Amino acid sequence: MTFGVFMHKDGSIYDDIPEVHYQFPKGYLSRAQQMVGDWIDYREPVKIPNSKGFFAVAKVEEIIPDPTEPDRYRAIIEAGSYLPFEPTVPHIVNGEQVERGVLNEEGKVSGRAQAAVRPLSPSDFARIVRLGLPEDDTLPRVGDAEPLNRVQDTQTPFEIERPIVQSLVNRPFRDKAFRRAVLHAYDGRCAVTGWRLVNGGGRLEAEAAHIRPVEHGGPDSIRNGLALSGTAHWMFDRGLIGVEDDHTIVIHRKVNDRDGVQAIINPTGKLIAPERASDRPHPQFLGWHRDHHLFAA
Repeated sequence: MTFGVFMHKDGSIYDDIPEVHYQFPKGYLSRAQQMVGDWIDYREPVKIPNSKGFFAVAKVEEIIPDPTEPDRYRAIIEAGSYLPFEPTVPHIVNGEQVERGVLNEEGKVSGRAQAAVRPLSPSDFARIVRLGLPEDDTLPRVGDAEPLNRVQDTQTPFEIERPIVQSLVNRPFRDKAFRRAVLHAYDGRCAVTGWRLVNGGGRLEAEAAHIRPVEHGGPDSIRNGLALSGTAHWMFDRGLIGVEDDHTIVIHRKVNDRDGVQAIINPTGKLIAPERASDRPHPQFLGWHRDHHLFAA
């Protein structure tokens, strides 16, 4: 087993749902098979305008032939392992490549950086994860990233790997990381009410809600999350409100105080969604919520 990098671009020819599966051509099969049972970092290509760089971590459960495309395969992501980075990790921090494994002997970026599936050293993996999942509970900016030497390459792989992997499977750690990523994507604003309330201590009132709950197979993904005020969160979790694929907010037909619910929904009648399309709720998760709440009773 080995750590790895999966390159992902929204809108590419590959049928990827990073939280669920990653599609790749046959030429990368032997490399991808080495990563089964281990963790990978998702990376957006450098040439994309405003590239996010490294944007998430996930664990590969298995590799299967793609059911729809011959000569392609899918890396199936272990349920509950996907976790978005906040801040996302740029390709270069403090003038240095974050992923040092793509450098040649002269210290320049080599052709390895073009490979969509490639191995990642334990030190590179630890460095990227710690930059993308800081231990504090703030909403950090990319410019706040620590120097690359926070994880020294002189450490052994075991010393580097153990605390990182333990954190990635720790529920409180994941909850904190999920909240930070979702609130950052929504700028701390409730997607239903439009409120951006901050208490005297500077803490945002909005909460991070899973659209499809973790206990029902939902990932800790921004696209499976909504920033909601306490009341809106309570209503959403109990199915009093739901969301159509076009982001129209729907009120359950059995709500006893329809006018009261309608009064707190923002004037557009639709979610106030993130600016970045790749952060907006995925129809797959919205559909699950409707099927199990709005249309279930």
